[in-house]
Amino acid sequence: MLDRSSIGAIALATALMATITGAQAFDETKYPDFKGQWSRTSAPRWLAPGQKAPLTPEYQAVFDANTQDIKEGGPGDWPSSWCVPQGMPAMMNIYDPMEIIITPDTTYILISHVNDSYRRIFTDGRAWPAEGEYEDTYAGYSIGRWIDENGDGKYDVLEVETRHFKGPRGYDASGLPLHRDNKSIVKERFYVDKADPDVMFIDLTVIDNAMTQPFKLLKKVVRTKTARPVWRSETCSDNNSLVRIGTDTYFLSADGYLMPAKKNQSPPDLRYFKAAQ
Repeated sequence: MLDRSSIGAIALATALMATITGAQAFDETKYPDFKGQWSRTSAPRWLAPGQKAPLTPEYQAVFDANTQDIKEGGPGDWPSSWCVPQGMPAMMNIYDPMEIIITPDTTYILISHVNDSYRRIFTDGRAWPAEGEYEDTYAGYSIGRWIDENGDGKYDVLEVETRHFKGPRGYDASGLPLHRDNKSIVKERFYVDKADPDVMFIDLTVIDNAMTQPFKLLKKVVRTKTARPVWRSETCSDNNSLVRIGTDTYFLSADGYLMPAKKNQSPPDLRYFKAAQ
């Protein structure tokens, strides 16, 4: 009869063998080389100079109001001004470097800007979850699939669709708005440049009720050539000097006093404070 220690050893050995078998089943050579640190090569903007977004009249008015607010010194309703995570699609502007980690069932995207941000892209063949099986998030719920485009038995492209968002969110700090219903659908294609393995392209398409048609952007990123790149981490509240009270934004001075962010701005409602003596 086996004693308890022998039974425990057999159980541990069985678990280790299962782990090793699972690890062997994941053939890294079938996947593109997305390892390393990836940085953007252009300004984190969706609109090129002179380009006009295909906004509905309602949301063109919202954009115009945001643009005017920025001219007057305000944040233009950019949520990250108040430390709200960028979420999708803004986080894929890659304000700070990105890391992509591929596992058999899930691909992870890690970025640290304003706050540490991450995405889980499920590639296990699952369908969209039913109501109550997910939680709306700024980054959304992402389902992806790997594609072998040239038929050589290796994956070339990761296609992703992301839904189930919560807000507020935006495209970038220009004030370009997403619809407040948060029913955006974001589609992406990740692939490495065939001529240069240190260049990656990300095709982004946003389908959103604030737009009259799908809105597209091609993002180019490059791999850091340093063997051990520095990964920075940021906590927005450590150095953020903007304060939102109601729908207005104010500035916190270096000596700790509330200041206007725009010319002739009224102070916040002080109804719950005693009048100054």
